[in-house]
Amino acid sequence: MKRDLMEILACPVCKGELTLTVDTEQGDEVMEGSLHCAACDETYPITDAIPNLLPPNMRV
Repeated sequence: MKRDLMEILACPVCKGELTLTVDTEQGDEVMEGSLHCAACDETYPITDAIPNLLPPNMRV
C-alpha cells in the first residue's frame, strides 16, 4: 500500500480517520501493518501491500 493512500482512505464502518501502523515496508510501499480507526475501534490488516478494508463481519 502506498503511503499516499492515507490521504483518501477512511474507515468503511464509520468514515472516521485511519491511523497507519507499519510493520514492514519496501521503499515507499507498506508491505505489512494495519490501519486503525479510533472512532469505532476497528483495525484493518495490511498484508502483502494490500489493505483489507472489509467490515469485520465480512472478513474471512
